Amino acid sequence: MTKKFCGYISIVGKPNVGKSTLLNVILDKKVSITSRKSQTTRNNILGVKTEGDFQMVFLDTPGIHINATKTMNKVLNHSATSVIEDSDLVLFLVQRTALQEQDLQVINKIKESNVRSICVLNKVDQVENKNQLLPLIQKINDIYPFDHYIPISALNNEGIDELINLVKQSIPENEHLYPDANEDHDIPDNFFISELVREKIIRSLGDELPHETYVVVETKSMEGSMLSIGVVIYVARDSQKSIVIGHEGSNLKRIGQQARVELEKMFSKKVMLKTFVKVNKNWNNDAQYLNSLGVGSNHDAS
Repeated sequence: MTKKFCGYISIVGKPNVGKSTLLNVILDKKVSITSRKSQTTRNNILGVKTEGDFQMVFLDTPGIHINATKTMNKVLNHSATSVIEDSDLVLFLVQRTALQEQDLQVINKIKESNVRSICVLNKVDQVENKNQLLPLIQKINDIYPFDHYIPISALNNEGIDELINLVKQSIPENEHLYPDANEDHDIPDNFFISELVREKIIRSLGDELPHETYVVVETKSMEGSMLSIGVVIYVARDSQKSIVIGHEGSNLKRIGQQARVELEKMFSKKVMLKTFVKVNKNWNNDAQYLNSLGVGSNHDAS
């Protein structure tokens, strides 16, 4: 009987290090939203990649934030660190040649868990000479010796095959947890829709809008051959509502158009997207409400 291998792999690192981009490249499809702002990923997104006898179950965790004060940040931190403890393998992402305090905090969490781990040096396309990475690798190894060190560029798909091979070598012998069909994720459509719209908000408005928005899919139905979707964009303050809407609705229109184009690709059909903006004050400091959105759980904020 052929041996089978299966394991949970968590992707961890400080915010904006490229975790979501890496997961998307590994799965060869858009699963986790990406932007240049931190706190983009709010859920431990599950992606499954099956290659022959190997099944890799990837967890894309929220970035770990130092000195978290807001309830949402505390929830995200606990969510990320608990995933490390439950993993068979951890991929620790660090950028290029710099090691910052946030990186050290993540390394300490991995050290505490004593789980098998690979140090992934991302964005090496921005390094002229790969020998520049050696001092960083030595510095990390002095703090905690990872099982492997591998340079990659998730954005340019460099080193990904080698990384996947290392992952295969590191996961335990187990029966597969998910069907071996061509299913690479288990995230419901509504999650995709809400995260995609939120990504367009972040990318469109940049630093004008704090990370205090969330999106809820309120309606989804077929109207003839067209998929009709209604979403509500929630913000924490009235001033943020004005920013999202923009002058004469210009921002909201642009966000909706950009989201609709990707939704039509996702569902392979025409989409009519209706967007509304509402205020829900201080939602990001309410642990119970965050839990209702699928962000961590109540005890995560303690």
